[in-house]
Amino acid sequence: MEANNNNNSSQSQSQQLEDEDRLSMLTDDILLSILGRVSTRLAATTCVLSTRWRHLPWLLPEVMIDVKDFLSVTCPDPVETNDMEKAMVSLTKAARSFLADHQRGCTISSLHLKLYLINTFLCEVGPLICDAVDSRLLKELDLSVLDETDILDCSDEDMLQRAQEIYSFFSAYPSVPHCLTKLTLYNVGFDKLDMHHVLFDCCKQLKHLILVHCDSGICSLFKIDAPNSNLCVLNIYKCRFEIIEVVCLPKLEKFLWNTWVSNYAPVTFGFVPSLGELELSCGSSCDQREFKLSELLHGVTGLHTLTLDFQGENLWLQPEIEELFTAFNKLRKLSIRGIFVEFDILWTMAFLVAAPSIEILHIEVWEHSCDVEARVDSFLDRRTPQWEMRLNGSENRLLKHLEFTGFKSLQQQFAFIRSVLERSPNMQKIVLRGDEQCKYCDALGESPCPSKFPKKKVEQEMVAKQIRHGTFSPEIIFEE
Repeated sequence: MEANNNNNSSQSQSQQLEDEDRLSMLTDDILLSILGRVSTRLAATTCVLSTRWRHLPWLLPEVMIDVKDFLSVTCPDPVETNDMEKAMVSLTKAARSFLADHQRGCTISSLHLKLYLINTFLCEVGPLICDAVDSRLLKELDLSVLDETDILDCSDEDMLQRAQEIYSFFSAYPSVPHCLTKLTLYNVGFDKLDMHHVLFDCCKQLKHLILVHCDSGICSLFKIDAPNSNLCVLNIYKCRFEIIEVVCLPKLEKFLWNTWVSNYAPVTFGFVPSLGELELSCGSSCDQREFKLSELLHGVTGLHTLTLDFQGENLWLQPEIEELFTAFNKLRKLSIRGIFVEFDILWTMAFLVAAPSIEILHIEVWEHSCDVEARVDSFLDRRTPQWEMRLNGSENRLLKHLEFTGFKSLQQQFAFIRSVLERSPNMQKIVLRGDEQCKYCDALGESPCPSKFPKKKVEQEMVAKQIRHGTFSPEIIFEE
């Protein structure tokens, strides 16, 4: 018996060695492709596997160093200052290792760096990046300056302090902003600084900017006039600007704004010839007034993808059709999300009339258990949209794909889908999905409401029959 166990153990070890040898026989290109799919910290640990692997982490063209990879598994949530400092010690060591000129086997095309704003460590990380840039070891930097403070707990003083520390960091190490191609900031208040200067004059190579709860004061104006900017993507999340005036951003391709405080249209566009994708997402509060989408899109001529998310609240748009023809002339994909489950959906047909070139339509219906707990008093009572439909006899001949998330076999949903089919003689596929998972609903710990999504084959056949209702038969797919 013991001899058999020893035999099995030997065979297992031999098989393991053989598998390792097979892996080591792969070329560097293949191994680097594998390592490039995991965190840099994990990639670095592979150098202990064998001498064959030892040099590989320092050949990676893209390096990702995330401070959260160095946090203890048992650290509390939110992360405490002591845990941040310990993680930053490890991050600094990792940066020093990967940016050491004598160890690198190739140039770093892009460094993705996520760190905490702690001056002690920035004074070490800053020179490392500068040296790497100046020696042409590093080409591009993707920097995320993280903050664990909840937006509701973040004071104006804290935001001002963070802005000053970031500006001091950029000033002390000018090669850092010069090689920045992507920047993500959290909880930064530029009230006492020139926000435009910091983000556009200092960061001349910036292509992607993400601002989370950042501004220059409550209900402030942020005017962007940067004709020489390379910015392609601008993502605004829960920032307290009254309005953003995009006067000139010639290379801007994508603009996203999630949750604004303005009572009116939150953004205006001037010279944005490259803008093709726009996403606006907000729950309408008591103080918000409806605005015309056509006025917001004035001057936008190349829009091909539009997402509107009402987050289960009342619409913040005024009814219109003809006024949208110019802005929607090249629209190919339209997503209308967060429509409260009890609302009629036929008002969305106005967009189909105004968008003759649309190819993909996505509708999402909103029904959340967390609404009862999380919905605040600042929201008005929900009221179904009252849009007068003056639908002309035109058709959406290019519309071939309809996606419907939150499908529940309700009559208003059947009526909407059939109306879309009547306008879309070349429809090829309809995808019906159940509700998307919500972490806030899950956190309530209550039993979810019984699903109204058709799961059984007989139910799905009945739904398909009601949808087709004697019309042509596009493919209907059910995805729970």
